[in-house]
Amino acid sequence: MNMKVILNKDISTLGEEGDVKEVAKGYARNFLFPRGIALPYTAGTLKLFEARKEEIAERKKLKRQDAASIKERLEALELLITMPAGANGKLYGAVTSHSIMEELAKLDIQIERKRIEIPGNTIKSTGKYKFSVKLYGNTTAEMLIGISAQEVKAAAKEAASNRDRRKRPHETRTDNAASSGVAAAADAPVVDAPDTAAAVAEANAASE
Repeated sequence: MNMKVILNKDISTLGEEGDVKEVAKGYARNFLFPRGIALPYTAGTLKLFEARKEEIAERKKLKRQDAASIKERLEALELLITMPAGANGKLYGAVTSHSIMEELAKLDIQIERKRIEIPGNTIKSTGKYKFSVKLYGNTTAEMLIGISAQEVKAAAKEAASNRDRRKRPHETRTDNAASSGVAAAADAPVVDAPDTAAAVAEANAASE
């Protein structure tokens, strides 16, 4: 069963502040009302919003101006992402709305992930693609993103180099142990071999 509400805040999935909407009672009572997003549609709330009409209209005007400015900035950009890919251009992974949100954040542009719309939801191959960003009201920015392949061999070589670096301390310990053994052998006292000729002469004298 549905009921009428007046939006007290903008909500991208429903409308703007001051809009009258019909929603499910459970949605209104469990989500919209507790969060202050909407108020019940009554004579009292209607009168309240009528008194705030000019104030709300001015806020909407400023929001639309901000959205137009952000749209212009976004559409002047072409995002570039490099990812590991196979010889056929297929990515080892995927570019998602979250990936694009992070790229925009690097440029100090904060956009909610849910406002970024990619055809098919994900990009799985290299190339250039269009996607859109929903801003305020009906304002939408159309953008481009280029996906290029990271050389897999280079990535594997770097991984192998990292493994070698991790092994080196062990090898150094082994080398040090071997060096210590050589040094110990060099420092050991030298025991002279018995004089064989003197021993034979002594034995002959005893037998006489």
